[in-house]
Amino acid sequence: MLKVGLIGFGFMGRMHFDNYTRLIQEGEPIELVAICDKLIDELKEGKASGNIDTGQEVYDLSSYRLYDDIETMLASEELDVIDITLPTYLHADLTCSLLERGYHVLCEKPVAGSAADGQRMVDAANKSGKTLMIGQCLRFWPAYELLKSYVEDKTFGEATAGYFFRGSGAPKGWFLDGSLSGGCMLDMHIHDADMIHWLFGKPDKVSSVARNVIPGSGYDTVSTNYIYPDGKAVNAQADWTLEGDFGFAMSYRVNFERGNLVFEQGQVKVHPGDAPGYTAELSPDMGYYRQIKYFLSSVSAGTPVSICTPESAVGSLEIIEAEIRSADQGGETVAL
Repeated sequence: MLKVGLIGFGFMGRMHFDNYTRLIQEGEPIELVAICDKLIDELKEGKASGNIDTGQEVYDLSSYRLYDDIETMLASEELDVIDITLPTYLHADLTCSLLERGYHVLCEKPVAGSAADGQRMVDAANKSGKTLMIGQCLRFWPAYELLKSYVEDKTFGEATAGYFFRGSGAPKGWFLDGSLSGGCMLDMHIHDADMIHWLFGKPDKVSSVARNVIPGSGYDTVSTNYIYPDGKAVNAQADWTLEGDFGFAMSYRVNFERGNLVFEQGQVKVHPGDAPGYTAELSPDMGYYRQIKYFLSSVSAGTPVSICTPESAVGSLEIIEAEIRSADQGGETVAL
Protein backbone atom coordinates (compact mmCIF):
# COMPACT_ATOMS: atom_id res chain seq x y z
CA MET A 1 0.00 0.00 0.00
CA LEU A 2 1.60 3.24 -1.14
CA LYS A 3 0.95 6.16 1.20
CA VAL A 4 0.71 9.50 -0.60
CA GLY A 5 1.09 13.05 0.61
CA LEU A 6 -0.24 15.86 -1.60
CA ILE A 7 1.47 19.24 -1.39
CA GLY A 8 -0.59 22.07 -2.85
CA PHE A 9 -4.38 22.32 -2.91
CA GLY A 10 -5.09 24.91 -5.59
CA PHE A 11 -6.64 23.99 -8.95
CA MET A 12 -4.06 21.37 -9.88
CA GLY A 13 -3.93 19.93 -6.37
CA ARG A 14 -7.70 19.42 -6.50
CA MET A 15 -7.42 17.83 -9.93
CA HIS A 16 -4.89 15.35 -8.54
CA PHE A 17 -7.03 14.82 -5.44
CA ASP A 18 -10.03 13.90 -7.61
CA ASN A 19 -7.98 11.28 -9.41
CA TYR A 20 -6.48 9.78 -6.25
CA THR A 21 -10.04 9.44 -4.96
CA ARG A 22 -11.06 7.66 -8.15
CA LEU A 23 -8.04 5.33 -8.10
CA ILE A 24 -8.74 4.36 -4.51
CA GLN A 25 -12.39 3.66 -5.37
CA GLU A 26 -11.16 1.46 -8.22
CA GLY A 27 -9.11 -0.61 -5.80
CA GLU A 28 -5.61 0.66 -6.49
CA PRO A 29 -3.27 -0.17 -3.57
CA ILE A 30 -2.77 3.44 -2.51
CA GLU A 31 -3.86 5.69 0.32
CA LEU A 32 -3.99 9.47 0.18
CA VAL A 33 -2.98 10.19 3.76
CA ALA A 34 -2.24 13.90 4.06
CA ILE A 35 -2.72 17.20 2.26
CA CYS A 36 -0.48 20.20 2.83
CA ASP A 37 -0.91 23.82 1.78
CA LYS A 38 0.05 26.93 3.70
CA LEU A 39 -3.47 28.23 2.99
CA ILE A 40 -5.24 24.92 3.65
CA ASP A 41 -7.84 26.39 6.02
CA GLU A 42 -8.84 28.93 3.38
CA LEU A 43 -8.62 26.62 0.35
CA LYS A 44 -10.65 23.77 1.82
CA GLU A 45 -13.67 26.09 1.97
CA GLY A 46 -13.31 27.75 -1.45
CA LYS A 47 -13.16 27.05 -5.16
CA ALA A 48 -9.93 27.09 -7.17
CA SER A 49 -10.25 28.10 -10.82
CA GLY A 50 -8.48 26.53 -13.80
CA ASN A 51 -8.85 25.64 -17.47
CA ILE A 52 -10.78 22.43 -16.74
CA ASP A 53 -13.43 21.95 -14.08
CA THR A 54 -12.49 19.84 -11.08
CA GLY A 55 -14.95 17.37 -9.64
CA GLN A 56 -16.51 19.71 -7.11
CA GLU A 57 -16.34 23.25 -5.77
CA VAL A 58 -16.01 22.65 -2.03
CA TYR A 59 -14.18 19.55 -0.81
CA ASP A 60 -14.88 17.51 2.30
CA LEU A 61 -11.38 16.92 3.70
CA SER A 62 -12.51 15.67 7.10
CA SER A 63 -11.05 12.19 6.52
CA TYR A 64 -7.56 13.47 5.67
CA ARG A 65 -4.84 14.87 7.87
CA LEU A 66 -4.28 18.49 6.91
CA TYR A 67 -1.11 20.52 7.30
CA ASP A 68 -0.03 24.07 6.57
CA ASP A 69 3.68 23.25 6.85
CA ILE A 70 5.60 20.70 4.78
CA GLU A 71 8.17 19.80 7.42
CA THR A 72 5.45 19.19 9.98
CA MET A 73 3.68 16.85 7.58
CA LEU A 74 6.86 14.92 6.79
CA ALA A 75 7.75 14.58 10.48
CA SER A 76 4.24 13.42 11.39
CA GLU A 77 3.51 10.95 8.58
CA GLU A 78 5.06 7.82 7.12
CA LEU A 79 4.77 8.51 3.40
CA ASP A 80 6.10 6.75 0.31
CA VAL A 81 5.11 9.23 -2.38
CA ILE A 82 4.91 13.01 -2.46
CA ASP A 83 2.85 14.73 -5.14
CA ILE A 84 3.90 18.36 -5.69
CA THR A 85 1.38 20.78 -7.22
CA LEU A 86 3.06 23.98 -6.11
CA PRO A 87 4.12 27.01 -8.21
CA THR A 88 6.98 26.38 -10.63
CA TYR A 89 9.60 28.37 -8.72
CA LEU A 90 9.21 26.04 -5.72
CA HIS A 91 9.72 22.77 -7.62
CA ALA A 92 13.47 22.30 -7.74
CA ASP A 93 14.64 22.75 -4.15
CA LEU A 94 11.69 20.87 -2.65
CA THR A 95 11.93 17.98 -5.10
CA CYS A 96 15.66 17.56 -4.53
CA SER A 97 15.16 17.59 -0.77
CA LEU A 98 12.36 15.02 -0.88
CA LEU A 99 14.30 12.68 -3.14
CA GLU A 100 17.34 12.92 -0.89
CA ARG A 101 15.14 11.96 2.07
CA GLY A 102 13.88 8.84 0.33
CA TYR A 103 10.51 9.81 -1.15
CA HIS A 104 9.26 9.08 -4.64
CA VAL A 105 8.10 12.32 -6.27
CA LEU A 106 5.49 13.27 -8.85
CA CYS A 107 6.03 16.94 -9.66
CA GLU A 108 3.73 19.08 -11.77
CA LYS A 109 4.97 20.64 -15.01
CA PRO A 110 7.07 22.44 -15.91
CA VAL A 111 9.92 20.56 -14.28
CA ALA A 112 11.46 23.79 -12.94
CA GLY A 113 12.04 27.44 -13.74
CA SER A 114 15.25 26.67 -15.60
CA ALA A 115 16.86 23.68 -17.29
CA ALA A 116 19.76 23.96 -14.84
CA ASP A 117 17.39 23.52 -11.89
CA GLY A 118 15.66 20.69 -13.73
CA GLN A 119 18.97 18.93 -14.14
CA ARG A 120 19.55 19.22 -10.40
CA MET A 121 16.30 17.33 -9.92
CA VAL A 122 17.38 14.65 -12.40
CA ASP A 123 20.71 14.27 -10.61
CA ALA A 124 19.01 14.02 -7.22
CA ALA A 125 16.69 11.29 -8.52
CA ASN A 126 19.55 9.31 -10.02
CA LYS A 127 21.58 9.58 -6.82
CA SER A 128 18.69 8.63 -4.54
CA GLY A 129 17.41 5.72 -6.63
CA LYS A 130 13.87 7.02 -6.12
CA THR A 131 11.33 7.61 -8.88
CA LEU A 132 10.81 11.14 -10.18
CA MET A 133 8.24 11.94 -12.84
CA ILE A 134 7.14 15.32 -14.17
CA GLY A 135 3.45 15.81 -14.93
CA GLN A 136 3.62 16.60 -18.64
CA CYS A 137 0.07 15.34 -18.86
CA LEU A 138 -0.40 15.56 -22.64
CA ARG A 139 1.80 12.49 -23.01
CA PHE A 140 -1.05 10.60 -21.31
CA TRP A 141 -3.95 12.42 -22.98
CA PRO A 142 -5.84 10.04 -25.28
CA ALA A 143 -5.94 12.39 -28.28
CA TYR A 144 -2.19 12.88 -28.11
CA GLU A 145 -1.46 9.22 -27.37
CA LEU A 146 -3.29 8.42 -30.61
CA LEU A 147 -1.18 10.92 -32.53
CA LYS A 148 1.98 9.42 -31.01
CA SER A 149 0.96 5.97 -32.27
CA TYR A 150 0.46 7.28 -35.82
CA VAL A 151 3.89 8.94 -35.74
CA GLU A 152 5.67 5.87 -34.36
CA ASP A 153 3.83 3.25 -36.44
CA LYS A 154 4.02 5.37 -39.60
CA THR A 155 0.37 4.46 -40.24
CA PHE A 156 0.15 7.18 -42.91
CA GLY A 157 3.88 7.35 -43.59
CA GLU A 158 6.21 10.05 -42.32
CA ALA A 159 4.91 13.25 -40.74
CA THR A 160 5.37 16.19 -43.08
CA ALA A 161 3.87 19.10 -41.10
CA GLY A 162 2.13 19.95 -37.86
CA TYR A 163 0.35 22.76 -36.07
CA PHE A 164 -0.44 22.91 -32.36
CA PHE A 165 -2.46 25.51 -30.45
CA ARG A 166 -3.37 26.24 -26.85
CA GLY A 167 -5.21 29.32 -25.61
CA SER A 168 -7.27 30.80 -22.80
CA GLY A 169 -7.88 33.92 -20.81
CA ALA A 170 -5.15 35.12 -18.49
CA PRO A 171 -4.52 33.24 -15.24
CA LYS A 172 -4.32 35.01 -11.91
CA GLY A 173 -1.91 35.51 -9.05
CA TRP A 174 1.70 34.40 -9.26
CA PHE A 175 1.25 33.23 -12.88
CA LEU A 176 1.27 36.87 -14.00
CA ASP A 177 4.69 37.50 -12.46
CA GLY A 178 6.94 36.37 -15.28
CA SER A 179 9.93 36.06 -12.95
CA LEU A 180 8.05 33.33 -11.04
CA SER A 181 6.02 31.55 -13.73
CA GLY A 182 8.06 32.11 -16.88
CA GLY A 183 4.95 33.54 -18.50
CA CYS A 184 2.76 31.88 -21.10
CA MET A 185 5.74 30.22 -22.79
CA LEU A 186 6.93 28.28 -19.75
CA ASP A 187 3.55 27.63 -18.15
CA MET A 188 1.15 27.04 -21.07
CA HIS A 189 3.11 26.75 -24.31
CA ILE A 190 5.44 24.14 -22.80
CA HIS A 191 2.63 21.58 -23.17
CA ASP A 192 2.86 21.75 -26.96
CA ALA A 193 6.64 22.19 -27.02
CA ASP A 194 6.87 19.04 -24.92
CA MET A 195 4.48 17.24 -27.26
CA ILE A 196 6.54 18.21 -30.31
CA HIS A 197 9.65 17.00 -28.48
CA TRP A 198 7.94 13.70 -27.61
CA LEU A 199 6.61 13.15 -31.12
CA PHE A 200 9.54 14.23 -33.26
CA GLY A 201 12.56 14.57 -30.98
CA LYS A 202 14.45 17.78 -30.32
CA PRO A 203 14.46 20.21 -33.23
CA ASP A 204 17.77 21.44 -34.56
CA LYS A 205 16.65 25.05 -34.32
CA VAL A 206 13.70 27.20 -33.29
CA SER A 207 12.41 30.60 -34.35
CA SER A 208 9.90 32.33 -32.07
CA VAL A 209 7.90 35.52 -32.32
CA ALA A 210 6.33 36.49 -28.99
CA ARG A 211 4.78 39.50 -27.33
CA ASN A 212 4.21 40.78 -23.83
CA VAL A 213 0.67 42.14 -23.39
CA ILE A 214 0.15 42.08 -19.61
CA PRO A 215 2.79 44.18 -17.81
CA GLY A 216 5.27 42.07 -15.85
CA SER A 217 3.95 38.70 -17.01
CA GLY A 218 6.64 37.74 -19.52
CA TYR A 219 5.60 36.70 -23.00
CA ASP A 220 1.81 36.27 -23.21
CA THR A 221 1.45 35.08 -26.81
CA VAL A 222 3.91 33.13 -28.94
CA SER A 223 4.31 31.48 -32.33
CA THR A 224 7.26 29.14 -32.83
CA ASN A 225 8.62 27.34 -35.87
CA TYR A 226 10.55 24.14 -35.13
CA ILE A 227 13.24 23.30 -37.66
CA TYR A 228 14.10 19.64 -38.31
CA PRO A 229 16.69 18.07 -40.64
CA ASP A 230 14.00 16.42 -42.80
CA GLY A 231 12.28 19.75 -43.44
CA LYS A 232 8.91 18.98 -41.79
CA ALA A 233 7.00 22.21 -41.17
CA VAL A 234 6.01 22.33 -37.49
CA ASN A 235 4.54 25.33 -35.69
CA ALA A 236 3.02 25.81 -32.23
CA GLN A 237 1.14 28.82 -30.91
CA ALA A 238 -0.10 29.76 -27.46
CA ASP A 239 -1.99 32.76 -26.13
CA TRP A 240 -3.35 33.38 -22.66
CA THR A 241 -4.86 36.82 -23.45
CA LEU A 242 -8.06 35.42 -25.03
CA GLU A 243 -10.53 37.10 -22.70
CA GLY A 244 -14.30 37.43 -22.88
CA ASP A 245 -16.19 34.19 -23.35
CA PHE A 246 -13.42 32.37 -25.26
CA GLY A 247 -12.82 29.79 -22.53
CA PHE A 248 -10.06 27.27 -23.19
CA ALA A 249 -8.94 25.49 -26.35
CA MET A 250 -6.26 23.00 -27.32
CA SER A 251 -5.89 21.52 -30.78
CA TYR A 252 -3.53 20.04 -33.33
CA ARG A 253 -3.32 19.24 -37.03
CA VAL A 254 -0.61 16.86 -38.22
CA ASN A 255 -0.07 15.97 -41.87
CA PHE A 256 1.48 12.71 -43.03
CA GLU A 257 2.46 11.44 -46.45
CA ARG A 258 -0.85 9.61 -46.82
CA GLY A 259 -3.32 11.32 -44.52
CA ASN A 260 -3.78 13.65 -41.56
CA LEU A 261 -5.14 13.87 -38.01
CA VAL A 262 -7.04 16.90 -36.72
CA PHE A 263 -7.89 17.40 -33.03
CA GLU A 264 -10.48 20.06 -32.24
CA GLN A 265 -13.16 20.49 -29.56
CA GLY A 266 -12.26 17.19 -27.92
CA GLN A 267 -12.50 15.06 -31.08
CA VAL A 268 -9.85 13.58 -33.35
CA LYS A 269 -10.82 13.37 -37.01
CA VAL A 270 -8.72 10.88 -38.97
CA HIS A 271 -8.44 11.54 -42.70
CA PRO A 272 -6.76 8.73 -44.67
CA GLY A 273 -5.53 9.80 -48.09
CA ASP A 274 -7.29 6.92 -49.82
CA ALA A 275 -10.45 6.32 -47.77
CA PRO A 276 -13.31 8.21 -46.09
CA GLY A 277 -12.45 10.06 -42.89
CA TYR A 278 -13.84 9.14 -39.48
CA THR A 279 -13.87 10.24 -35.84
CA ALA A 280 -11.50 8.22 -33.67
CA GLU A 281 -12.76 6.46 -30.56
CA LEU A 282 -10.91 7.81 -27.55
CA SER A 283 -10.86 6.92 -23.88
CA PRO A 284 -12.90 9.45 -21.86
CA ASP A 285 -10.15 9.58 -19.23
CA MET A 286 -8.11 12.75 -18.92
CA GLY A 287 -4.33 12.73 -18.91
CA TYR A 288 -4.17 13.61 -15.22
CA TYR A 289 -5.78 10.32 -14.26
CA ARG A 290 -3.66 8.27 -16.65
CA GLN A 291 -0.37 9.88 -15.60
CA ILE A 292 -1.00 9.42 -11.87
CA LYS A 293 -2.03 5.80 -12.38
CA TYR A 294 1.06 5.15 -14.51
CA PHE A 295 3.40 6.80 -12.00
CA LEU A 296 2.01 4.89 -9.02
CA SER A 297 2.11 1.61 -10.96
CA SER A 298 5.77 2.23 -11.80
CA VAL A 299 6.61 2.95 -8.17
CA SER A 300 4.71 -0.12 -6.96
CA ALA A 301 6.46 -2.37 -9.49
CA GLY A 302 9.87 -0.83 -8.88
CA THR A 303 10.25 -0.10 -12.59
CA PRO A 304 11.55 3.20 -14.01
CA VAL A 305 9.17 5.52 -15.82
CA SER A 306 9.65 5.59 -19.58
CA ILE A 307 6.78 7.67 -20.99
CA CYS A 308 7.81 10.86 -19.24
CA THR A 309 11.33 10.66 -17.89
CA PRO A 310 12.61 13.66 -15.96
CA GLU A 311 15.46 13.89 -18.48
CA SER A 312 12.98 14.37 -21.32
CA ALA A 313 11.09 17.01 -19.33
CA VAL A 314 14.35 18.93 -18.92
CA GLY A 315 14.88 18.59 -22.68
CA SER A 316 11.50 20.21 -23.28
CA LEU A 317 12.46 23.06 -20.97
CA GLU A 318 15.68 23.51 -22.96
CA ILE A 319 13.52 23.95 -26.07
CA ILE A 320 11.47 26.64 -24.30
CA GLU A 321 14.63 28.44 -23.21
CA ALA A 322 15.83 28.46 -26.82
CA GLU A 323 12.43 29.84 -27.89
CA ILE A 324 12.69 32.65 -25.32
CA ARG A 325 16.16 33.53 -26.58
CA SER A 326 14.80 33.62 -30.12
CA ALA A 327 11.87 35.82 -29.11
CA ASP A 328 14.24 38.15 -27.27
CA GLN A 329 16.08 38.54 -30.58
CA GLY A 330 12.95 39.29 -32.59
CA GLY A 331 12.52 35.83 -34.04
CA GLU A 332 16.14 35.06 -34.90
CA THR A 333 16.82 31.36 -35.38
CA VAL A 334 18.41 29.76 -32.31
CA ALA A 335 20.18 26.38 -32.37
CA LEU A 336 19.67 23.82 -29.65
